[in-house]
Amino acid sequence: MNRADTLALILDGQTLQVPAGITVAAALAQRPPGCSRVSVSGEKRAPFCGMGICHECSVLINGRRQLACQTLCANDMRVDTGTEAAT
Repeated sequence: MNRADTLALILDGQTLQVPAGITVAAALAQRPPGCSRVSVSGEKRAPFCGMGICHECSVLINGRRQLACQTLCANDMRVDTGTEAAT
């Protein structure tokens, strides 16, 4: 894969190179532990349904709450999961 086939995604403050044309949910899966949010009880959650019904993949994308499974990655997109603070 050459650089023209990849995008730089900023995931929780760290740059991640991802293939062009994938969803944010797929990009999350490339970086362990693959979490998209933290539940109200403090458990890390990951994308589940992949079609926008369950909302388990809800993340902040460029400061706006969106579903990661329904959003294609774009160069320099900022994705914040809020999971880095969870233990």
